[in-house]
Amino acid sequence: MIWWHWLLLGLLLLGAEMMTPGGFYILFFGLAALVVGAIAALNLVQGESAQWLLFSGIAVASLLVFRGPLLTRINASKTTPPDVDSMLGEIAIPIDTLAAGAIGKVELRGTTWSARNAGSTPLNKGQRSKVTGMDGLTLQISGE
Repeated sequence: MIWWHWLLLGLLLLGAEMMTPGGFYILFFGLAALVVGAIAALNLVQGESAQWLLFSGIAVASLLVFRGPLLTRINASKTTPPDVDSMLGEIAIPIDTLAAGAIGKVELRGTTWSARNAGSTPLNKGQRSKVTGMDGLTLQISGE
C-alpha cells in the first residue's frame, strides 16, 4: 500500500476507537498503521506483504504488551477511592438529645456535624457516641 493509505487507515482506526466505549483494541491497530505508514514513507520496507506482516506484528505485540497496563492505570483511578481521613470508630458528642433514628447535631474534632442516631436507644446530650458510618456528610452514630 502507499504510505499515505497507511496513515489514513491509522487515523480512521483511531477515530473509530474514540467512537467506541472503551476496550482499547482498535487503538493499537491504528497506532500500528501509523507506524507502518511512517516506515513506508521512509522506504524502509518494500512490498505490500511485508507491510501487512509488519502491521500485524506491531498491532498484536503492542496490544499484548501495552493494553493491560493501560487498562490498569485507567481503572485504578476509577476504583481506588481518594485517601480521605476516616471518622469511623471515633467518638462524637451529641449537642442535643437524639431519639432513635433522629437527625441532629454532634461535635466531633471541634466541629459541628449533622448526625443520625443509628442505634435503637436515644442518645442524651453530652453522651459519648461512636461513629459507625457516614452517609454523605451525615454521620451515623450509636451509643458506646
